[in-house]
Amino acid sequence: MPRRARLVLPGVAIHAIQRGNNRSTCFFDNEDRALYLFHLGRLLPRAYCRLHAYCLMSNHVHLLLTAEQADGCGLLMKGIGQLYTQYINKRYGRCGSLWEGRFKSCLVQSEDYVLECHRYIELNPARAGMAPRADEYPWSSYRANAKGESCELLSAHEEYIRLGRSSGERQAVYRDGGYALGSASFKRAMARVPGRRAEPGDAGRPARHRPADQPDLLTAK
Repeated sequence: MPRRARLVLPGVAIHAIQRGNNRSTCFFDNEDRALYLFHLGRLLPRAYCRLHAYCLMSNHVHLLLTAEQADGCGLLMKGIGQLYTQYINKRYGRCGSLWEGRFKSCLVQSEDYVLECHRYIELNPARAGMAPRADEYPWSSYRANAKGESCELLSAHEEYIRLGRSSGERQAVYRDGGYALGSASFKRAMARVPGRRAEPGDAGRPARHRPADQPDLLTAK
């Protein structure tokens, strides 16, 4: 009996993670990454999903999505998983499953978490040492959300749109980042991310300067 697609709440953002089987590599070169994004772009409207942020790592994928139908996210992840596995198996002469079972996901409470989830996803390459800064990694949505680089895959989330009255203003506010929103547990998790602060500084306290040998994970202003 076939498995049912995973259900989510329509209209609520979801953070989906798809990992390589046994944490093994699923992207071997840039052609693989481009092919994944090509299929993602084809399947998003068919699954009635909007993509707000993404990052392709070497052995997993992060997507921030909003599905307009309860089964949309499950259908999207199943479809792209199958298409990409077929491509990889054919190109590299392999067989079997590429992905680690079903994708993992969690709902994002929009008012508190969606922008931090944006940045958490897009900071992954810098945290993993794959790029000195987020804007130097080409396989994420950071340069689109923070610097206005064209990306037809993306649809702005309402919380992102509220950052400013113009695209330039929104990008500037997004780059600045501010402090982490959300619950205490979320703040603790974000505080462990290099280059982030989870609480606003106390009035009158001088700003702490980043050591000269500590890389800037985002982009210099």
